[in-house]
Amino acid sequence: MTEERKAKDANDETLFSRQVAAQAARKLRAQRGGRKSVWFGLGMSGLIGWSVTVPTLLGAALGIWVDKHYPSPYSWTLMLLVIGLIIGCLNAWHWVALEYKEMQEDPDE
Repeated sequence: MTEERKAKDANDETLFSRQVAAQAARKLRAQRGGRKSVWFGLGMSGLIGWSVTVPTLLGAALGIWVDKHYPSPYSWTLMLLVIGLIIGCLNAWHWVALEYKEMQEDPDE
């Protein structure tokens, strides 16, 4: 009984290792071929979206805090929101420029 189980476990292990090896080979071929998947594009758009959203929201939150604790005739919320938006757009531009540079340097594409 134990020999049958050992043989079955060894067979399952070999099948699993073959599946993992095949998946790794597909990923390596895709990387060498320079093909970007749909998931890469979605991930990049998410990265760019968050790189704009986070500084904008942080600027707005800081502006609300400043307006609450240090009242002034100027709206710090609006000013810091715009500054956060500008910083976020510059950040997104940086990410896109890096990706574009990487695409231009790759001779396979």
